[in-house]
Amino acid sequence: MFKKLAQRLKVTQEKNNTKRATLPFGKEFLTEKNSYLKEISKKALELYEKESDIKHFSELVLSNPENTSHNEMVEDLFQNGVADPFIDDKLANLANNQKFLKDLGLL
Repeated sequence: MFKKLAQRLKVTQEKNNTKRATLPFGKEFLTEKNSYLKEISKKALELYEKESDIKHFSELVLSNPENTSHNEMVEDLFQNGVADPFIDDKLANLANNQKFLKDLGLL
């Protein structure tokens, strides 16, 4: 008699254990959700980096529009013998320069 009661209790406890609250969605949903959240996080980071880069670039460009020191530096380079890349003759000489082409690995 005691054994029958113990078996019935065991069966009812097992039924009650299966009736516990479970997740309303399966494990597949959790993995899909995690990968989706990772993609969103990655995209958000990329957008933040892009916005940050644009902001810093804008600060550099608009820092001092009256500063023309870069023009002076370029003029100094041209006076010291650096070839002006915008002159057609210099481009033609550079295109036919065997040493330059070897350095680039084109010959």
